[in-house]
Amino acid sequence: MSFEWIKIPYALLTLFIVANYGFLLTAVMAKIAARVGRRHGIPVWQNYVDLIKNYGLRSSITHGVMFYLGPVFRLTGGVGLLMFVPTIYGTEMFSNMSFAGDLILALYFVFFGSLGMALGAGESGHPHSAIGVTRGLSQVTAAELPFALAVYAVAVQYQTLSVTEIVAAQQGGILHWTLFSNPLAVAAAMLSFLGTMMRPPFDVVLAPQEIPIGPPTEYHSSYLALMQTNRAIFPIAKIVIYMNLFFGGAASWPVFFLKVFLIYLVSVIVGVVFPRFRVEQSIRWFLIWAVPLGIAAILMV
Repeated sequence: MSFEWIKIPYALLTLFIVANYGFLLTAVMAKIAARVGRRHGIPVWQNYVDLIKNYGLRSSITHGVMFYLGPVFRLTGGVGLLMFVPTIYGTEMFSNMSFAGDLILALYFVFFGSLGMALGAGESGHPHSAIGVTRGLSQVTAAELPFALAVYAVAVQYQTLSVTEIVAAQQGGILHWTLFSNPLAVAAAMLSFLGTMMRPPFDVVLAPQEIPIGPPTEYHSSYLALMQTNRAIFPIAKIVIYMNLFFGGAASWPVFFLKVFLIYLVSVIVGVVFPRFRVEQSIRWFLIWAVPLGIAAILMV
C-alpha cells in the first residue's frame, strides 16, 4: 500500500507534463492545419490565454446538477485514462496506477467522458441539444467497435490484459511492434482513432459551418475551461493507449513526445485533406471499412 502512495506524486507529475504538452500540441496542430489553408493560425500560447480567462469567469446561470457535472465527467475520463495507463515503459516512476487488468479499465474510461458529456448536454435545455447527443453517441459507438475488436485481437495475441506486459512483448526492435506482427489490428484501430479524435471528416458533433451549437456554445466560464483542459489531456491519453498497444510504447520522454506527435499528426493530415462526413456517412464508413478489419485481425491470431 505504501508503494502505491509513493506513485501518486509521479502520477501527478505525469499529468502536469501531459497537460502542458497537450496544450502546446493542439496549438501546433491547429497552426499546421491553418498553414495548409494559407492562414497564420493561432499563437502557440493561445490555449493558455483562453484557459486563464475562462477559469477566472463565474456564471449565475442554473441548468441543473447534471449540466454542470458533464464537464467534470468529461475531464474525469481523460485524467482517469491517463492515470491508469503506464506512460513510460521500464520505470516505476511513470507507470502511474497501472495494474494487471488495466486494459479493460482503459476501455471504460475512453467511453466514460463521452457518456458524461452527453448527459450534461441533454440537461442544457437547448432545443437542439438532442442533435449533438445523437450525433456524438452514434459516431462514438461506431468508432469504438473496431477499436474494441483490435484490442481483443491484441489481448489474444499476447495472452494478457496488462498494458505493461503488452509493451514488454513488443521490445527488442521495431519489427516486434504490433504494427508489424498484427497489421490488421493496427489498421482497424487507426481507422477508429480518426473517429474518436473528433477532427474532420468526423467532427459531426460540432458540425462546423452547419449549426452554431454544441458544448462550446452551451458551456461557458470555468465549465468551458474544464472542457478545454480535457481537450488537451484526453487526446494525448488516448494516443498513449495506441502507442503502448501498437507502436512499442516509449522508454523515455523524448521518444514519448515524438511518437505522440506523429500519431496525432495522422488525424491532422486526414482532417485537412477530406471534407466532413454527414452522420450516416460516418457510421457507414466505420461499419464497412473498419469493422471488417477488426474481425479479420481476430481471425489472424
